[in-house]
Amino acid sequence: MGGERATEAVASCVALLRTAVDQDWEGVKAGRLEWSCHKTAFHIAEDLIAYGGQLAGRAQDDYVPFEITLDDGTDNEGLLQVIETTGALFAAVIRTTPREVRAFHPYPFRSADREGFAAMGVAEVLLHTHDIAEGLGLTYEPPAELPEFVLTTIFPHIRPEPGPESGTDHWRTLLWATGRADLPGRPPVTEWRWNNNLVIPTDRLTLQGVTPAAAADLRDGGDGGFRWVEGGPFDGTREAAKWMTKAYEGGVHRPEWGLFVLVRREDGRAVGGMGFHGVPDDEGRAEVGYDLAASARGHGYATEALTALSESALARDDVQLLYAAIEHDNVPSQAVVTRAGYVRATVEEERMAREEHDMEQSLRLYVRR
Repeated sequence: MGGERATEAVASCVALLRTAVDQDWEGVKAGRLEWSCHKTAFHIAEDLIAYGGQLAGRAQDDYVPFEITLDDGTDNEGLLQVIETTGALFAAVIRTTPREVRAFHPYPFRSADREGFAAMGVAEVLLHTHDIAEGLGLTYEPPAELPEFVLTTIFPHIRPEPGPESGTDHWRTLLWATGRADLPGRPPVTEWRWNNNLVIPTDRLTLQGVTPAAAADLRDGGDGGFRWVEGGPFDGTREAAKWMTKAYEGGVHRPEWGLFVLVRREDGRAVGGMGFHGVPDDEGRAEVGYDLAASARGHGYATEALTALSESALARDDVQLLYAAIEHDNVPSQAVVTRAGYVRATVEEERMAREEHDMEQSLRLYVRR
């Protein structure tokens, strides 16, 4: 899907700009940017080849040290050919890169997968085509699925704006989120950055943060882009995806406090889901939950994943306590949390959980500080 989106984005860019190749791109600034329209168009090509190079070269610690240049005298039509060519190379890399591969990108979590790079590339194309169009006096409206792909992949913290009649106006939301437009009731954006999904590694697993796009697919019966073991995805994961999607649509989702899919390193198969029931409360408490494929149980995967997730969360300044509510007769799950460093809550803590948070009588509370 990412490769198709990249191809579509480049096609929409070139189709518009080709109508203006006779204009002066060097002497006109691109929208609100300080760059000229010509420099901005070349920047699109630079980004596409750079992102493709990062992913193709499996860069892990820094940017691959190379750049492209234009031949002297390259005109506007030639520049569009460069965008088309770098776009084709970028899309080919996205299509041929395995899902498990991650490569270096500096923020926010120091890496991105193929969908992340695809979304970053599409974002660069859409936003800078908008900038150039604004400078040249053109109107640009990309295909609706493109800004939706960008927002639901690398802007998980941004609530999509309702459309004028129905649906969601992803394009206006993306322009606002990147400081290019105003939205009623929202403050102007002066600083911004996107968020690739968080991945937490363990010895045998990777806990891969689920994007809003993947969560919506899981909610609707899809696989979320993961290769699951037999029987997956599982009911608990789908339920968690439903609640995560609601949080995203409400503008309260934060990627560090969402759903993670447990992917086995040895074969790239997803074996379960794990995550939080929301951001920490005012006292720094957050609830964890998980489910695991029946075929993957008994190997210590849940304990390994929960230990890593808990340590990652508790290393933050805004977290004081994690807790899990488990059915009193679910002995295997109680053993998992115990091995992951949780202890049975005190009688007083359980009483408060029942009285103040409506915890059911059949549940036992386990905590880790």
